[in-house]
Amino acid sequence: MPKISIITINYNNADGLRKTIESVKAQNFSDLEYIVIDGGSSDQSVEIIKEYDGYISKWVSEKDNGIYNALNKGIKIATGEYLLFLNSGDHFYNKNVLTNNLEYIDIYDIIVFDIHFSGFGKDYIFKHPDELHFSFLFEETFAHQSVFIKRNLFKKIGLYDETLKIVSDWKFFINAIASGATYKCVHNVLSSFYFGGVSSTAEGTRIRKEEREKVLKNEFSLYYTDYLRLRNYNRTLETNRFRMLTEIEKSKRGKKVFSLILRTYIFLFSKEKLKNILK
Repeated sequence: MPKISIITINYNNADGLRKTIESVKAQNFSDLEYIVIDGGSSDQSVEIIKEYDGYISKWVSEKDNGIYNALNKGIKIATGEYLLFLNSGDHFYNKNVLTNNLEYIDIYDIIVFDIHFSGFGKDYIFKHPDELHFSFLFEETFAHQSVFIKRNLFKKIGLYDETLKIVSDWKFFINAIASGATYKCVHNVLSSFYFGGVSSTAEGTRIRKEEREKVLKNEFSLYYTDYLRLRNYNRTLETNRFRMLTEIEKSKRGKKVFSLILRTYIFLFSKEKLKNILK
């Protein structure tokens, strides 16, 4: 049975923190280390931490330098074989979810589960892919509230990049997979996440896009260029114009008609106009 460390970070979210702690406390699981990293909250968060002190293995309340600085603090003091990040406001899907899924937490470096997303009028189950390809991580990321990560992987890859505001966990995952980390997907719902944090806002979306492009261009430039070409090519294949041309070329008569039209264009128009037509 692997030892699991659950890390919760919090800042001025007392109600969400209580919900998360209650969720961890309710789990029928023995070998569990629970760590709470508070960013020096000015609300009732510290009082709540002290209230549940008997269920919390380690906690600290002090000013930090952002989300990933807080997460790195938790990683440094964790002792579990696997780590799970369940931020304040997130919670396990039910009280038996750890016990029921223990059999799947084994030798893999990254073990992902399904996750329940809710908020902004949305309510759905997000399923991670069975087989992992670069295209998934180019467009998406893992929902870290439903991902068990081997602690030793942070020693191999390094801690989260604290210069990034939103996408450092995505950068870690893409670096880990590129470095040969093993991956397994389990289609059971592990946890619930509610939209409303900084990453869910319009400003968060803008920052995420900028940070992703920066990381891809700086560290995965070859993949980035090739994938953009492939994506643009696929989009071309999906256009109505391309589909029409494909249908035309399926028959001999269609090929002759298309060839005649093309030769007529070449005869009637200058090269410059022809370039504009074919754009």
